Amino acid sequence: MLARKSIIPEEYVLARIAAENLRKPRIRDRPRKARFIAKNGACNLAHKNIREQGRFLQDIFTTLVDLKWRHTLVIFTMSFLCSWLLFAMMWWLVAFAHGDMDPSTESTANSTKWTPCVTCVRSFTSAFLFSIEVQVTIGFGGRMMTEECPLAITVLILQNIVGLIINAVMLGCIFMKTAQAHRRAETLIFSRQAVIAVRNGKLCFMFRVGDLRKSMIISASVRIQVVRKTTTPEGEVIPIHQVDIPVDNPIESNNIFLVAPLIICHVIDKRSPLYDISAADLALQDLELIVILEGVVETTGITTQARTSYIAEEILWGHRFVPIVTEEEGVYAVDYSKFGNTVKVAAPRCSARELDEKPSILIQTLQKSELSHQNSLRKRNSMRRNNSIRRNNSMRRTNPSLIVPKVQFITPEGSQSASET
Repeated sequence: MLARKSIIPEEYVLARIAAENLRKPRIRDRPRKARFIAKNGACNLAHKNIREQGRFLQDIFTTLVDLKWRHTLVIFTMSFLCSWLLFAMMWWLVAFAHGDMDPSTESTANSTKWTPCVTCVRSFTSAFLFSIEVQVTIGFGGRMMTEECPLAITVLILQNIVGLIINAVMLGCIFMKTAQAHRRAETLIFSRQAVIAVRNGKLCFMFRVGDLRKSMIISASVRIQVVRKTTTPEGEVIPIHQVDIPVDNPIESNNIFLVAPLIICHVIDKRSPLYDISAADLALQDLELIVILEGVVETTGITTQARTSYIAEEILWGHRFVPIVTEEEGVYAVDYSKFGNTVKVAAPRCSARELDEKPSILIQTLQKSELSHQNSLRKRNSMRRNNSIRRNNSMRRTNPSLIVPKVQFITPEGSQSASET
């Protein structure tokens, strides 16, 4: 170690290490922000430290509908089993109090006119079977009630009422779970990416929405909200600040006729939160655009809602959706394989504010796009011409039949002249 320190000074070693670290830049990815709304429409929100759990029991029906299917089926099964066991115990107590469980009563019943409360109930198992027969209204005929005990008649009425309540609640819960509104929203699709392009001389934020079913969504409306973290002038930090942005719709009622996929457009004007954002600033923005589609299901009349969101990485600047609706043999056909396909178009890279202040930017961008388009057409035509010439030459070389033979002409003087035809 002493020899090495004497040969290589410590100052030189530190300087070399620092220089190597400078040559290798360390790229640190920006931490990805959690989405507020997932692409499938689920809310990315976790509720913690809820102390008043009793509020969920006050609305027991909604709680049962919100539970998972396995929990619902367990509650459905246990409710019936508990009610059968409870009333089986009551029937057993009625029979025991009347003396139906005593073996000596069987001989007495044969000799005299002694009548039990429930026939053929001499154990808890038979009382449990009779409870099931009463509540499910099976009626096998072996066990039946008599008019001997008014208490047994009261238990019968009470069990029928409880059984009807359990059936109504559980059947209603299962029906609501199978006919929930978000099930219909599974066939409402949004484009994976959104685009920003020029439409009617304005920068517009656009995305595509469609419905896979033939049954329509009545009174469908689309809302867009921007969710971002903001700080007020007083220093208050709002982690989820929601701002509504208008949707360009020529219909005053703001409803859309969703019979075919539509491109929803938002004009980026002074009211828009995207007004000061350019193409270079978009990747650095920490924002999320939430799209909400609401409407009434035509077949069931239930209001449904479909949601999705777009973050900065999912917005393409200078792109436009390709058309997917064509007319084929008198029928409008929709090609869903191109639902999210986009094509690059000419669009200024500046913000909408700069475009409003300097309208010449749009004209220059369109002129440059037209020149580049003409140049690409010239290059393409020249390449096609060269390829056709090369193809003809190669065909002449490979096909000897295409080579023109030489013909000799003899003049009267005897001289020969060769010419090629």
